[in-house]
Amino acid sequence: MVSALPLDAGRMAWWLSAWLRGDASPDDVLSAVVGGDAAHDVMGLPGQTATTPLVLALGPLQRLGARSAGLALPVPGDLCGLGGPRPFNEAALEAGEAVVLEGTEWGLVPHRAGAGVVWRLLAAHRRPLTDLGEADRSLRTTLVETADTLVDLEVARWRPEVADELMNLRHVPHHAAPHRTPDAAVDLVGRGLQALAIVDLALEDVGGAVTAQESMRREDALRPLERAGRQAVVAACSPEAWPPGKAQ
Repeated sequence: MVSALPLDAGRMAWWLSAWLRGDASPDDVLSAVVGGDAAHDVMGLPGQTATTPLVLALGPLQRLGARSAGLALPVPGDLCGLGGPRPFNEAALEAGEAVVLEGTEWGLVPHRAGAGVVWRLLAAHRRPLTDLGEADRSLRTTLVETADTLVDLEVARWRPEVADELMNLRHVPHHAAPHRTPDAAVDLVGRGLQALAIVDLALEDVGGAVTAQESMRREDALRPLERAGRQAVVAACSPEAWPPGKAQ
């Protein structure tokens, strides 16, 4: 089953990049990014004092010099996919996601407003990126190590759902991607989101069944997987991290 990527900034990065390289129409971008929302608008475009509908903002974003758009998924202590400046980092941290317009000094931060999304255009610097292959290898290695640790921590005792997810890793979810998105990127974003779902499940407590010591050991075991999962999703949704010649 193919589903939409469950990240506003991830969909924007994929489909805006596809439009910039000529692989998607404005209607394709609008349909994929907006999905079931009422509307998506862009605020802060040069020369504009009001918000601009997304479909009308594509041309101005291209004229800024954007070659592609890439994802950022920062959390406190790990600014994954960000390179500054501070106002952009802080806005992205608050939102939990952002888009960096590669080839420019700009980025977009989504803000949910009612049934729609407003994207703020803010100054953004170049950022360090883990390439697609390295992110893939890191996720595979970390997932094996984390699974072994969770077995040692008797994961099935306190979170049977996590054990089920670990048993289900061969069934990678497939997300709708633009034309010429590398298969490796589509596969990696699915596995990265799987890893993050495992982390979310494993960090949930049931009443007071988990002691403080057990909770700390669990968090220590899951922290590397959470980081590897976010790096994987960022690389998969950032064409600048793809191998040369792969739909950039």
